Amino acid sequence: MTFSLDEYLADLEHLVNLDSHSLDPEGVSRVAAFFRERFSDLGWQVTEHIVDESVGPCLEIVNRPADRYDFLLLGHMDTVFPRGTAAARPFQVRDDRAYGPGVADMQSGLLSIYYAVHSLQEEWSAGGAADRTDRQDDAATTEAPTMPAICVALNSDEEISSRYSRPWVEALARKSRYAFVFESARPGGGIVVQRKGVAKYALRFAGRAAHAGEEPEKGVSAIGELGHWIVKLHALDDPARGTTVNVGVVSGGTGPNVVAERAEAMIDIRFTDEAEFQRVETAIEALAAAPVLPGAAVDVERLGQRPPWNPDKRTRALQDVFEAVGREVDVEFSWIRSGAASDANTVASQGTTVIDSAGPVGGRLHSDEEYLEVGSIEAKIRLIAGVITRLKQEIPEQGGQQP
Repeated sequence: MTFSLDEYLADLEHLVNLDSHSLDPEGVSRVAAFFRERFSDLGWQVTEHIVDESVGPCLEIVNRPADRYDFLLLGHMDTVFPRGTAAARPFQVRDDRAYGPGVADMQSGLLSIYYAVHSLQEEWSAGGAADRTDRQDDAATTEAPTMPAICVALNSDEEISSRYSRPWVEALARKSRYAFVFESARPGGGIVVQRKGVAKYALRFAGRAAHAGEEPEKGVSAIGELGHWIVKLHALDDPARGTTVNVGVVSGGTGPNVVAERAEAMIDIRFTDEAEFQRVETAIEALAAAPVLPGAAVDVERLGQRPPWNPDKRTRALQDVFEAVGREVDVEFSWIRSGAASDANTVASQGTTVIDSAGPVGGRLHSDEEYLEVGSIEAKIRLIAGVITRLKQEIPEQGGQQP
């Protein structure tokens, strides 16, 4: 397959101009329809999974059925942008950057998966030149090598912590030898090799309403209880251990002359190891069991949680392969750590060797200035295709078997 940047950008324009917020099932379904058609045209088997009615379908796409997959390539079809954003801020290219909602996070990553496997399929269908050079006898060279067993997983709710798709992603991870997550590479080419864990909570405070001037003593302020919690929660921070607690959203009350009966807050916790998460969660449970203000009550709901992903010796071995291939195909990049979570956290928790940020380089994610470095598109596709080709040499010819 000869790569055509013009074709890629035309496909990217189509995808970016489709609103696909996490809670817009119709929009995500349109993105899914695009990839269902493209992969079906390659002869791949596409299975749709409805993980919840509130989100769009997930796609499980395989080049052939297998008990074990050599490679799991992951991406998410949902974005953080609500319906109407694409019409207000459609796809455009200027000064070697592409702009638009989800252009880097991660419609370009999805598209790069398709272009990479399309290229590999054509290469292996033609006989797999890289494999043929490693074979010594004439009889072997007359047979085309078997393409590795590849599963492409496109989920629909990653931006809401893969709330519904997580069990499906976990099951695929357990069946896979290597996994590449196609989030965008960071400015400068940074590829993520470690991510913090994350947990999000909704806190609902109940008090008792009263007139703030006539009889405030008869009231119990839910906002007052929330205020105590904010101070106590932020005191749980331990930057030296990589732990942060952020009260990011608060609301409550009905008027300045009313002791607030209700208040709510949403909090975000980031951590590098499970022990820290358990420490913070235990503290939250203790706060809920003993409110500061007599008569107040607090309901705690965990909205989502992802474990931390810390590299091990298998990760470092995979990094070595990336670096070697990068030198061969003249693609420069660096390794970075991220405080944000992705499906890589989930995959790594199942024991699968994973690398994140396999997509093109992007920046200003989740903002109206989100951009994609056009010049990085083909380079990253070459890098990933080269890594798969290199790793395939280490995999039994039948493919799909765990070491």
